[in-house]
Amino acid sequence: MSLIPDYLRIPAEELGRGQPVRVRVLGDQASVARDMADAMLAEVRANPAATLIVPVGPVDQYPVLAERVNAGRVSLRGVVFINMDEYLTDADAWLPADHPLSFRGFMDRRFYGLLDPALAPPVENRVFPRPDDVGAISQLIAARGGADACFGGVGINGHVAFNEPPEAGAAVPLDEFAALPTRVLDLARETRTINAVTVGGDVAVIPRRCVTVGMRDVLAARRLRFYCNRPWQSGVVRRVLHGPVTPECPASLLRTHPDAELAIADYVAAAPVIGLR
Repeated sequence: MSLIPDYLRIPAEELGRGQPVRVRVLGDQASVARDMADAMLAEVRANPAATLIVPVGPVDQYPVLAERVNAGRVSLRGVVFINMDEYLTDADAWLPADHPLSFRGFMDRRFYGLLDPALAPPVENRVFPRPDDVGAISQLIAARGGADACFGGVGINGHVAFNEPPEAGAAVPLDEFAALPTRVLDLARETRTINAVTVGGDVAVIPRRCVTVGMRDVLAARRLRFYCNRPWQSGVVRRVLHGPVTPECPASLLRTHPDAELAIADYVAAAPVIGLR
């Protein structure tokens, strides 16, 4: 019996075949950013009061989106942007916005601060999950009639936002995992390790705690639009699309949603190279 899962051998042209998630193969990293920016802009054009759940990861779409908003004079004044997650200190407080790893600081620098102030969403519409009020996100989404779309990426362990797989030996039924609310939790070792590429590979710098929008609100969004632009996502994309639907790979639950799409760079679609070289 092979120790290599069959899904890792699936070629690019067969990705998503027979699965409910639509798969689109794009070009390079810049094309992924443009496509994601265009998809976000399309949501806003369709509904100037849209409620969107959005990530920091992927990130390259935000300057592109800001440029398109400014050029097209598209008002974001009625749009609510709910960021998926944020790093926390060991005391379970948000990292300061001026910390280089703060997602709030990133959004200010690379999106909100690039917008014409006359078009930018008001501060109260720039929402992050709060560690001291984890129920606020679900309440906001419900008050606005549901999230129109959730945009995101996929972690190396298949996480969605910071919804990490259960720890080894801690089995969680699929329906219970799908119903997880916004909460504070420990980051998985795999997440901290891969995220350390943003700090030169020093995993000790990556926070150990986070707050994340739960699977319940992610999966309740009317549309799921996920993007993968990292070379290391080649294997996990195949697991998401063709492995078991399980909490062990949270993004596999995209296959339970009626309107989910995964757009990936061509180098991510390429079958992973397996074995020593």
